[in-house]
Amino acid sequence: MLNLSKPATLFIKRINSLIAKSPRLPATPRQLRLDLGIEVERDVNGIEMGVLENGMTYLTQRGLSAICGAARSTIQEISKEWEDNFGLDLQRGRSLYFSDYLRQAGYDDPTLYMEIEHNGTTHYAYPEVVCMAFIEFFAFEAQRTNDTAQRNFRKLARYGLNQFIYDALGYKPTDKWVYFNDRVTILQDSSPDGYFIVFKETTGMVVDLIRAGLPVNDKTIPDISVGKCWSKHWEDSGLSEDHDDRIKFEHNYPNYYPQSASNPQLPWAYPDSALPEFRRWFRHEYLPTKYPAYILKKASVLSGGMDDAEQIAALYEPKKIAGRK
Repeated sequence: MLNLSKPATLFIKRINSLIAKSPRLPATPRQLRLDLGIEVERDVNGIEMGVLENGMTYLTQRGLSAICGAARSTIQEISKEWEDNFGLDLQRGRSLYFSDYLRQAGYDDPTLYMEIEHNGTTHYAYPEVVCMAFIEFFAFEAQRTNDTAQRNFRKLARYGLNQFIYDALGYKPTDKWVYFNDRVTILQDSSPDGYFIVFKETTGMVVDLIRAGLPVNDKTIPDISVGKCWSKHWEDSGLSEDHDDRIKFEHNYPNYYPQSASNPQLPWAYPDSALPEFRRWFRHEYLPTKYPAYILKKASVLSGGMDDAEQIAALYEPKKIAGRK
């Protein structure tokens, strides 16, 4: 039985009745294997749980078995049934229950878990919305319901599985602005006199990305994408013939970035005379074409996967996406 005696904010009361009205829950990306690490994972009172680097909570298959009061083999069977029946309309019994429940919740992925590589082994992480479907099933819908699932469902309905895992693991979500703000502090006076740097010119876009939900950190550094594309445009268009030459400048990442191991970095700074052309290119070429492709490649670090990536990619109403039809 879970110890959920701490005060909790209201998360859900009765899943089936309110799920359509509740905020959209995190869904696993369509990729079966995520490019994400495990921030923390532990066994708490016999229940294995964890948090991914993007803040998503999960239970392992063993943890889900314990919290549901069900055999792990049964969890495996239901997971396999979901995969076998995915995309079909012929489900019945418990397959129909999970199909109705999860699709009503906006979950439409081919597996009920995420495959995460950690320390050379594969972890099967069941996200919050899937875990609640399992708990409610064994509490009220299974042929043999059980008291463990009923007690845990009622307590989690008041407390919320997401908050329970955070508190049980002593996890506090990282300030989503800290990675960006620390770079702003370091780079604010780094532009050589008479030259501009890409990072400073793209801060507005990065702010939009953070507000839209992209975790801007050491794994997602948007100015690198812009810098590479702009450098290619500079060379392909022969812009050095119309402006002074670009020059290298010293750039340092904050010491907690893995990239800091190779500090100082030496990216390009461009002559101020080319700033109007950069802004034209950035607004009319990069944002409508290159930027969406960059975001779509980052789908695996978003809690909502490809759906979230596509929404963020449309921030600037792109007319086309380079490399995609």
